[in-house]
Amino acid sequence: MDSFELNKIIAAVLLTVLILIGIGKFTDVLFHVEKPKESAYKIEGLEVASTSTSNAETETKAVEAVDIKALLAMGDLGHGEKVFKKCTACHQIASDGKNMIGPNLWSVIGRTAGSVSDYKYSKAMIAYGKEWTFEEMNSYLIKPQGYVKGTKMAFAGLRKEKDRASVILFMNSKSSSPKPLP
Repeated sequence: MDSFELNKIIAAVLLTVLILIGIGKFTDVLFHVEKPKESAYKIEGLEVASTSTSNAETETKAVEAVDIKALLAMGDLGHGEKVFKKCTACHQIASDGKNMIGPNLWSVIGRTAGSVSDYKYSKAMIAYGKEWTFEEMNSYLIKPQGYVKGTKMAFAGLRKEKDRASVILFMNSKSSSPKPLP
C-alpha cells in the first residue's frame, strides 16, 4: 500500500466524522427543545447547597426527637440481616471477628464510640465519644457524614425507617448481652 492510498483512507474517516458532527449540529438547530425549569425525576436525599447560614437555619436543622420505641417496632431481624449485607463490605459482626475497613460491630449497641482498641478511628469519631444507644445509632445511620462531621465512614446512610430499625435490631442481637428494647 502506498502513501497515497493511506491518505485517502484517513481523509475518508475524517470526512465521515465531520459529516456526523455536522448532522448533529444541524439537527440541534432544526429541532430546538426547551429544557424544563424543574427536574422530572426527584432524587431522594439530595440537598441544595446554600451560600449563607444563619442561626435560625442551624436551629431548624436540629435533630428531631424520634420515638425509638415506635421506630424499633417497625423493624424485623430477618430484614435487618438482609440490609446489613450492605455493611459487610467494611464491617464484620462476629464475637471473634476482626476489624476490616471499619471496626468489628459485635456488641456495638451500648459501646462507646471510638473505643475498639485495635482499630484506628478518625479524630472526629474519637472526639464524638458518646455511647451507641438505639437513638444515637438511628441518628447516625440516617447520614453518617452529616451526624459525625469528619468521620471516615463513607456510607451514604439508610433513609428508610424500616431499614434503620431492622439493622439496629440485628446489630443489638449480635452481642454477648443484647440491650433490652425500650
